[in-house]
Amino acid sequence: MYGILINGAGWVARQHAAAYLNRHDCRIVAINDISHDQASAMAEELGLDGVAVYDDLTLALRHPGLDVVSVCTPQHVHCENVRKIAAAGKHIVIEKPAATTLRELRLMQEAVRSANVKTVVSFVLRWNPLLAMLKKMLTDDVFGNPYYVEVDYMSYNGSWWGGWNDARTLQQGVSAALVAGCHAIDAARWLATREPDKAAIPVEVYAVSGGFRKGKTREYNPIANTWREDAPPMEYDGLEVVLVKFDNAVQAKICVNAECVMPYRFPIRIFGDRGTAMDNRIWSDSFPAQNGWIEIPTICPDSSDVSHHPFQAEIDHFIDCIDRNVESHCNLEDAIRSHEVVFAALDCYQNHRPVEMPLACD
Repeated sequence: MYGILINGAGWVARQHAAAYLNRHDCRIVAINDISHDQASAMAEELGLDGVAVYDDLTLALRHPGLDVVSVCTPQHVHCENVRKIAAAGKHIVIEKPAATTLRELRLMQEAVRSANVKTVVSFVLRWNPLLAMLKKMLTDDVFGNPYYVEVDYMSYNGSWWGGWNDARTLQQGVSAALVAGCHAIDAARWLATREPDKAAIPVEVYAVSGGFRKGKTREYNPIANTWREDAPPMEYDGLEVVLVKFDNAVQAKICVNAECVMPYRFPIRIFGDRGTAMDNRIWSDSFPAQNGWIEIPTICPDSSDVSHHPFQAEIDHFIDCIDRNVESHCNLEDAIRSHEVVFAALDCYQNHRPVEMPLACD
């Protein structure tokens, strides 16, 4: 039986909690949040009678019977959180983005290595049914050897999201790609290799940014299809187009568009020397009688609502990794590579030149 601490009591924390509650071998023993009232409200909402409630992570980590911590706090405190949790010897689920700077990521990496604890970073779309199906098709040679991948994050991030007030700022959000578009970067890495439990390693990045929305107070709500005129402004460009070369010669284009006046979309394209995928539509020479696209009914990653995301599969995977004493394919070591693409793109916007990977931490 694994004792679980949920660190943070916001929107996404409830999805982590639900995933643990569905397992017979996990028990939520404590919830920690900067607001004691919010932590208590979450415990009551989930019917967790007797669960310990804290408003101090240091104290929460001393709770008896604790094995795994889900870090569901805002990204700008992840580094401090993860270093404390690793020092306490607990395994860690880290919400994305894992940190706001490369230096923070390196400090977290050092802490995790030193403590020898297991980690998984919540790039949950690796467990989305469509992406899982495409990864299996890649492994089974349905597309042959991939040579080009496109993955786009298309949304209108704004006040409809509870975490927006932090995420919209340069200091705490950093960029559209870090706030949310990192899902597309990680998905491109995942689909750029046929290896079943690996993501491709980026070796070069070039990117441009732009858009129309930075600094403006007019804001669209894609949920209600309405506008407001007095919203706090986004402090960075809402459009980023990132080109990536991988170590296996596959190339990728990732578009992060956080100012689309439209419902959320997450388009995927895979081009291989034996076939092509366009979202859930497949064309392959594996099917010689094919005279039209094969459309596979599945769950596509076309929702920004965290309740739609496969947290259950992620948590199941991570507990299995702990049971078998193996590393997750999406551990902190691997996830840093997806974050490095974000920071390389920021370098491009300033210096207007391609950036070689891995990045040096100054």
